[in-house]
Amino acid sequence: MQICSFPALTQRLSTRPDQGLLAFVMNKYFLLLFVTLSTCFPVLSLAAEVTQEPQPIDLTYHWVGFAAIAIFVVAYILAMFEEVTELRKSKPMVLAASLIWVCIAIIYVNHGMGEMAGKFFRSGLESFVELFLFIMVSMAYLNAMEDRGVFENLRVWLLSKNFSYRQLLWITGTMSFFLSSVCNNLTTALLMGTVLMAVGKESKRFITAACVNVVVATNAGGSFSPFGDITTLLVWQKGVVPFTSFYSLFIPAVVNFILPAAIMHFFIPKEQPTESAEKPVIKRGAKTIIALFLLTVITAVCFENFLDLPPAGGMLMGLTYLKFFSYYMQKTPKKLNGDQENLAVDDDGVPELIDAPSFDVFEKVAHLEWDTLLFFYGVILSVAGLSFIGYLGLASNFLYGDIPPTVANILVGVFSAFIDNGTIMYAVLTMHPDISQGQWLLVTLTAGVGGSLLAIGSAAGVGLMGQAKGIYTFSTHLKWMPVILIGYFGSIAVHFWLNSRYF
Repeated sequence: MQICSFPALTQRLSTRPDQGLLAFVMNKYFLLLFVTLSTCFPVLSLAAEVTQEPQPIDLTYHWVGFAAIAIFVVAYILAMFEEVTELRKSKPMVLAASLIWVCIAIIYVNHGMGEMAGKFFRSGLESFVELFLFIMVSMAYLNAMEDRGVFENLRVWLLSKNFSYRQLLWITGTMSFFLSSVCNNLTTALLMGTVLMAVGKESKRFITAACVNVVVATNAGGSFSPFGDITTLLVWQKGVVPFTSFYSLFIPAVVNFILPAAIMHFFIPKEQPTESAEKPVIKRGAKTIIALFLLTVITAVCFENFLDLPPAGGMLMGLTYLKFFSYYMQKTPKKLNGDQENLAVDDDGVPELIDAPSFDVFEKVAHLEWDTLLFFYGVILSVAGLSFIGYLGLASNFLYGDIPPTVANILVGVFSAFIDNGTIMYAVLTMHPDISQGQWLLVTLTAGVGGSLLAIGSAAGVGLMGQAKGIYTFSTHLKWMPVILIGYFGSIAVHFWLNSRYF
């Protein structure tokens, strides 16, 4: 196809006398269009170069910045002492997040930049929504398993095997380690805490050491799996560490759990708890729910690795597996060990259900740990506000500019003993330091296991303190901190030794 130039086209039109007027109009039209395009595009390019995105206002030394720090600290102190004040930790944190962003919005609206503040708020809200949906599905499955008697069956089985207290220390610790690699650490700790209180009620010394062991094992087990803890989940969703690379932390995590447990072993009584006469019973559908949960985890991994979609989308798809199975359970006669139960026969001899409790998946969602989920909303939005003000930039310059990244990441782990590890990791991800993948794995490990140093350092420890009141306390955990430190630095050393290729 031949393309005419602008002069050739005008000449061709002008040579047709019967269309002289049309040629004149077209000449004028093309000339005007040519001049407009040739003049506008350079101007537009120049305007694009000159116009720049407005930058956030530095409020680090403004009254808003000081007020935000004070609000966050007060709210976090109230959350840490939840067991003393009996004030749910979500209440002060959600209020803190709201007040911080109200202060920020006041300044930005007065400067005509309210849209920018709203944009950054929605960015933090998006991070929370992905995390919330992921945990919601996970907790729904765990509640369904608990309803079907999976964990109660585990407790009865342990009591029926005549294990000694020392054996139970290792068994419950190992179970906590592997269970927390697919469940959140709070749920794992509470489930194993129920087992410990049942099997060790005759020995407080066993319960104290075993609770510490469960906290260490739970945090260690969650540090090598993208599904295991808030820290790894945040890192995975941010995309700074590939899915398979997390499992290079498996051996360091094992070391973190085994070293303290090996020392605790010699302080545990050699006696055996009283054997239980109960028979393990598991309800209908339990095994199917476990299989569907594993399928849901696989679906979330496929969404991230093969479809470049958020893992939360895969988890929500997995929730539909449980929904359809719930529908099947409601529509079919209930059976237990092959025998029909809750069945009656009408006048025509047709069996029908009588007062049979239904299996409703939405009931499992209703029993989620909503206080914890809302607490993380407050944390994520508060940290996002502090970052928008400019404080995380200052912290990043100090941690990852003035001191070596290895020292910085070890300090992050120590800080996570005082501040929830999910909060610490979200802050580090918001800073987004320019470090190697090995250093990202290191901070994932230290933030995950560093929360074991103190009872308040992780949701697992806080949950167990509430469950074993008067037996497992802040001070009893503190006595074991030197032993836990051995595991902490041992895991870091093993990480540098085994994963040197990532640095």
